[in-house]
Amino acid sequence: MPELPEVETTRRGIEPHVINRRVSAVTVHQPKLRYPVATDLSRRLEGKSVRSVTRRGKYLLLDIGNLKLMIHLGMSGSLRITGRSEPLRKHDHLEIRFGEKVMRFHDPRRFGLVMLIDGPAEAHPLLASLGPEPLSEDFDGNYLYRVSRKRKVAIKNLIMNSRVVVGVGNIYASEALFLAGIHPARAAGRLSRARCEKLALAIKDVLGKAISEGGTTLRDFIREEGQPGYFAQQLNVYGKSGKACPACGKAITSRVIGQRSSFFCTRCQK
Repeated sequence: MPELPEVETTRRGIEPHVINRRVSAVTVHQPKLRYPVATDLSRRLEGKSVRSVTRRGKYLLLDIGNLKLMIHLGMSGSLRITGRSEPLRKHDHLEIRFGEKVMRFHDPRRFGLVMLIDGPAEAHPLLASLGPEPLSEDFDGNYLYRVSRKRKVAIKNLIMNSRVVVGVGNIYASEALFLAGIHPARAAGRLSRARCEKLALAIKDVLGKAISEGGTTLRDFIREEGQPGYFAQQLNVYGKSGKACPACGKAITSRVIGQRSSFFCTRCQK
């Protein structure tokens, strides 16, 4: 599933191709996504220009006049910038044309969404309850310490809760906990303020590096022009069960925590 770094990479990739560009045509090839695509999407977008491309959690927001076009990539989605003459691929469900360039929404599993928002985006039900952005000043060790008090839930589950902090998916949670030296199953409320500070910094570090490398390609994710992300080459523990820990050499352990596979070193992470 595309996580925050992949979505941010996509945002940065499509932005120069669509910003201040007028929508010349919209074609919906498959309206049945997670939510049905609005039947008046073409009428409401055509002729208008994109003012900005922002991100909230894993949602992309294109500011188009008095509207916001919200896009979520779902489990396997991607946005690609192509020329008008490039043939459609299977699972290209929607395309927005900007003159000679086209932005195509590709989603084999159809769990993504393309939705128009009237009014303030932050008030939309899908966005209103989201926690702070992990790379913002609103997320730090003090915040993590405060929200984790008296919480018995595993720390890995807590940092993957989008109401606590957005965008820390399974891969990045495993990697951040390794960098911070924290066992993923440790009760969140048992972490000291100092360890919360270390974990918050590790989350920022892992996500920042993943964005700089264009995300992590494990199955379906591709970037805006079809290139893969390269952060998978830098993973320390995720997906490496039985391989040597890069810090101490002990075999990496895997275990299901909160219905998600977790990878960690029992010697380095306590």
